[in-house]
Amino acid sequence: MSLTSADAIERSVHKTNEWLQDIDSEPGIGDREAAWRILRTYLQLIREQLNLDEAAQLSAQLPLIIRGAFWEGFDPGDDSGKVRDRQAFLARFAERAQLDGAGHAERAAKVVTSVLRNHVSEGEVEDVLSQLPAEVRGALHA
Repeated sequence: MSLTSADAIERSVHKTNEWLQDIDSEPGIGDREAAWRILRTYLQLIREQLNLDEAAQLSAQLPLIIRGAFWEGFDPGDDSGKVRDRQAFLARFAERAQLDGAGHAERAAKVVTSVLRNHVSEGEVEDVLSQLPAEVRGALHA
């Protein structure tokens, strides 16, 4: 989405609200604030696992506001966010998204993966997931 008019911003707000509603409509998520924390944290954790080209390709399909959250705090020289195992990923997700443990984190991650599949091309989602370690990928599938 190019930012050529104020309408682009309004469309991005509308699309962001659709994503949040999709997440918030799942039982146990909580509210819109929780949905935003979950979405933002998920995307940033995924971004940390991807190479720069794949991160850029994914972000190109995100609404402007969500794209900003995706790139927020990004440091291309910092590899400390990479995780290789399921439990480390879920623990980091739970901590950053303020979730009650790995079980809630795994459920929330599966919800966001499903929402991502509904709003981003299937090929791009598969490209992203293929870059994740198998254990991490397993925590994201419903």
